[in-house]
Amino acid sequence: MRKTAVWLRTRPHNVRQVFTARLRANEAEVREQERRRLHRDLHDDLGPTLAGIRLRLGTASARLDDQPELRRLLDDAASETARAMSEIRRIVDELPPPDLAGLGLPGALRKLAARLDNAGARVTVEAQPLVLAATTELAAYRIAAEGVTNVLRHSGAHHVEISLTADEHRLVLTVADDGEGPPPAGWWGHGTGLRSMRQRAEDVGGNCVILFRPDGAPGTVVRAELPRNPA
Repeated sequence: MRKTAVWLRTRPHNVRQVFTARLRANEAEVREQERRRLHRDLHDDLGPTLAGIRLRLGTASARLDDQPELRRLLDDAASETARAMSEIRRIVDELPPPDLAGLGLPGALRKLAARLDNAGARVTVEAQPLVLAATTELAAYRIAAEGVTNVLRHSGAHHVEISLTADEHRLVLTVADDGEGPPPAGWWGHGTGLRSMRQRAEDVGGNCVILFRPDGAPGTVVRAELPRNPA
């Protein structure tokens, strides 16, 4: 009877946890689908359209040597169009990278590492092909990218290793460096990048922490545990 009573007391709490995790996963999946749609629309439609408008404005301006006021207005319009294009590129950069859909998470991380390699530190990836939910892939990619960026900006590291391991239910992502070590306790609240990594993990029902290296060497480990397929 005692075991049954304990089970009855704890079961509602577990049900709430499961419901909350499923709700977060469903919300993350909806956001991911919307991001992919926006990526296609912005990259394939609006961006080229604005580029064409800017080109036509520049061509018209070049033909108005005898009308400086009108030429100035066209040049201003071309500059505003260029700024709009830059903003679109910034928005697209926040959306899922095409590499993720085409190469999967390990391949996308290797391309990311190649772009960042020798930008102050050597960046390597240890991972095998994995079948993951799209929301988990995106969360892991963004956490890894933010983790490496933080290392390159702040740690003075010479080497960064991104590692992926998985069992039947979860993915474990680590970003380990040989830099100065983790930030002071409680620093989660003071760094936008650190809060972002933690929030991305929680959005899919996972968690993310910053640790000392387990081998005792100088440096930091960002460790994220994420469900392979959020419920």
